[in-house]
Amino acid sequence: MDGRDLVRSVKLVGTVQGLRFARSAWRRRRTDAWGLRQRGPERARVPGAVTGAEPQPGGGVMRFARSELRVMVAAGGAVFWGWDGASPEPSYALVGAYPEPDPRAELEPDKDGGWQVVSERLTVAVSRHGGVEVRTPGGVVLRRDVPPRWWEPVAGGRARWLQRSEVPADARFFGLGGRSSGFRLRSGTYPLWNSDPGGSFSGGDEPLSVTMPVQLVVSDAGTHLVFHDNTWEGRVTVREGEEGAGSGHDRPGLSELRMDGGPLRCWVVAGTPTRVLRGWTALTGAPALPPSWALGPQHARRGPGSEGEVRQVVAGYEERGLPLSALHLDMGGREGFPGLPRVATDLRESGVRLVSVLGPAVRAEPGNALYESGTAVGAFVRDVQGNEVRGALRSGESVYPDFTDPGARAWWGALYKERLAQGFSGVWHEVNEPAAFAPFGEATLPRSARHDLEGRGGDHREARNVYGLGMARSGFEGLQKARSRERPFLFSCSGWAGVQRYGGTCSGGVPAGWPGLRASLSLVLGLGLCGVPYSGTDVGGFRGTLSPELYLRWFQLGAHLPLFRTRGAVTTGPREPWEFGPQVLAHARAALAERERLRPYFVTLSHLARLTGAPYVRPVWWGAPEDRALRDCEDAFLLGDCLLVAPVLERGADRRAVRLPRGRWYDTATGEAYEGPGQVLLEAPLSRIPVLARAGAVIPVRGDDGGQALEVWAPAAGRSGGGLVVRDAGDGWERAEIERFTTRVSGGRVLVEREGGGQVGLPVRVLGG
Repeated sequence: MDGRDLVRSVKLVGTVQGLRFARSAWRRRRTDAWGLRQRGPERARVPGAVTGAEPQPGGGVMRFARSELRVMVAAGGAVFWGWDGASPEPSYALVGAYPEPDPRAELEPDKDGGWQVVSERLTVAVSRHGGVEVRTPGGVVLRRDVPPRWWEPVAGGRARWLQRSEVPADARFFGLGGRSSGFRLRSGTYPLWNSDPGGSFSGGDEPLSVTMPVQLVVSDAGTHLVFHDNTWEGRVTVREGEEGAGSGHDRPGLSELRMDGGPLRCWVVAGTPTRVLRGWTALTGAPALPPSWALGPQHARRGPGSEGEVRQVVAGYEERGLPLSALHLDMGGREGFPGLPRVATDLRESGVRLVSVLGPAVRAEPGNALYESGTAVGAFVRDVQGNEVRGALRSGESVYPDFTDPGARAWWGALYKERLAQGFSGVWHEVNEPAAFAPFGEATLPRSARHDLEGRGGDHREARNVYGLGMARSGFEGLQKARSRERPFLFSCSGWAGVQRYGGTCSGGVPAGWPGLRASLSLVLGLGLCGVPYSGTDVGGFRGTLSPELYLRWFQLGAHLPLFRTRGAVTTGPREPWEFGPQVLAHARAALAERERLRPYFVTLSHLARLTGAPYVRPVWWGAPEDRALRDCEDAFLLGDCLLVAPVLERGADRRAVRLPRGRWYDTATGEAYEGPGQVLLEAPLSRIPVLARAGAVIPVRGDDGGQALEVWAPAAGRSGGGLVVRDAGDGWERAEIERFTTRVSGGRVLVEREGGGQVGLPVRVLGG
């Protein structure tokens, strides 16, 4: 039992769950004691001096006394390098074959006995001792990797390694998946090991359910993303730099990556934030496009319930005039829904879809048809002796499919046809880290557990971080095969680089408190920069007591996030909007109405995310990464290019400071104009949060008649503006048509024109000016 296990057991001391958790943790440790090989004495190794180089397409191979390095510039501008024979494949992150080398990039001698690969966008310089620099075409250094170090067991076996990197002193670090401690990665250590931190988490609980070795670094020198393609357990230590530190010299920023095994290989993509995310998406795959109904308000009904209770929740929304697009059901209580298909049909006719909550655990008991069919195809994870690995759930012992096995993925994916037949329209994967702790029981696997890993074979230390990714792939492919004419809707609590190909993510364990509210925004922003645009957290969090004010402020934030979901918590009772009094209900109704009014804008953002990789929710520095003040702003965000949202994250606040990017911005509630860059103080009454529109913006909205319309915010004098619109073509696979509109002022009037000519074709409402 490690320290995290001990803390969780103490939290549950005196309970049956606590005893079960402690017993299971002890069993895991015992299994690992005889299942994992002891490392013994180790021998340290560094590359040594360069001995030669061999040109190859897009770069070449440099040989050192004790290692070799391959560098390749891809046709799209991304740069790959790998040590000791590491190549881009196999990879769980990349989609399809990796990009072709850029034939224009060549290996050539550099100064002091080193070598360099020069491309149109970047230069990669390798020193004679194995240090790697990434430079802009102008020679400015974006990052500098010192020669790596390996520790290899004398008796043989996997090597662990360390890679230190330096970045400019003014740089800010972002990414590493979803992090609760803040969107900006401050100095500290961040584990890479997907875990559910005990049912709910605070800012000090790391790691979380979606971790990945993806960093976005923003500095005056430029923006770049670095991805170390390695699924093993690891940790990243970040130390922010300091300008003028020590006798006036700058202290560079430092990132130190330690991995317990696996290849040392990485990709770097540089450019503007827009170009970086486009390049990252080209490598790892376009985000899955959610059906349009998934962009509306959703509610999760947790725990066993009856048909009457489900209908009562939906009726509560209808009676109060509150829109609801989807209801999430935990099928642990399926015996309470003998007429589930009928219920699903009735709700769908009223505009409400059902989403099934599904975890990976399968009850291991005779007579369980699911367990028996999985056993027949060898689908479950086993230990080193070939026995099924079992965990303890409230309902009994369970086993877990091996989602790194293609056969197990195919078997599991075929099961989703049954969920669709029951009337479900989508699936939410939960506790699929598989969780170190879940509110309903223990669901973990020992590090020594054996996995297929696409036929290569390996243990849980290598497979854990991609377990949720494999489950998402299995579910997405199963849904797609069962209902090929509709886009699947799937999102997952856990994932890794590339999970966006199959759906979104939701960090459901945020605690109910003001720090949890702030963590919600950090998680969504961080995941967006890692290529996962569709994400969210549950309004109100999971555990803890909510004040009416906190619930409302959380609701107002959630109404502007891609995945907008409220949740009825098991431990705290109902959390529907009407449970917090008439004032909260009235203001929540206004937030829901605004979300529905902006639904066409969210549809547009979803299509743009698929086409370009740009997240719906973006940091305020997205268009101006050179603005240092914006780089430090963590309490506001851009919703697409057109809107700036400033949620209220502090108790009792009725005003808040908002930092604006360059240009004119209109307060959408008052119409007052403000000029950026700079900071303004805006009113934030309990009824709303500040939302500002960029001057010149064209925003698709739902008009008063329910049809689509254009909301145009007047451009500043002498300036122009515009916007993109993608109309909702349904939930199938029809190709999206992008319409471009421009705005300008002529003769004292705001003109809106379709790019390429022709009629605008939509009602237009001009505001501001």
